[in-house]
Amino acid sequence: MKILLIRHGESEADLLDVHEGRANFSLTSLGNMQAKQMSMWVNKRFKPDLIWTSTLNRAKETAKILSEVTGTLIREEEGLKEFNNGVLAGMKRLDAKLKYPEPIGGRKPHEQIKGGESELEFRFRAEMTFSKILTESEGMECIVIVSHGGMISNLLKSFLRLPIPSESRFFTGDTGIHFLHKEGNKTSIVFLNNQEHLQEK
Repeated sequence: MKILLIRHGESEADLLDVHEGRANFSLTSLGNMQAKQMSMWVNKRFKPDLIWTSTLNRAKETAKILSEVTGTLIREEEGLKEFNNGVLAGMKRLDAKLKYPEPIGGRKPHEQIKGGESELEFRFRAEMTFSKILTESEGMECIVIVSHGGMISNLLKSFLRLPIPSESRFFTGDTGIHFLHKEGNKTSIVFLNNQEHLQEK
């Protein structure tokens, strides 16, 4: 099975200098253009059988554009949402530092921000969601998962069977594409964070 992990395009939060996470911002005009460029690039190279998407606006809007270009059905999945950052969602970064400063040395993996989830809970959610998606996509040749930077990093850790907790982090830029391949118990990464579509004319 071919698996494409794709991050959404630029969102309004990127321009406001706020913590995004569960804050439900939409794509900017640039984000829409990035999603269109990504969709055309994917359409030339892959034939997705199904698009799985987070239910947050910025991911759904990206998935919708990809669906329209490729003619692929979309399935929404709550488990693909970004890290639940609780009270920080939508808050200006400067205000967050004053109101909810991080403990010295950072939060422990089991510790939550008020109203949110811990890093361990986030990783376990990614494990559960990825397992569900792979099981329910069995028999398909190619699937796309549209999600968020933090979730995609955890999905990659799950795919690579990295330990829990893990200090590894995987960066994904706007509409960055990770191409994974799974055949039985054999897995491989073809490429990570490909954004060449943003340079195409």
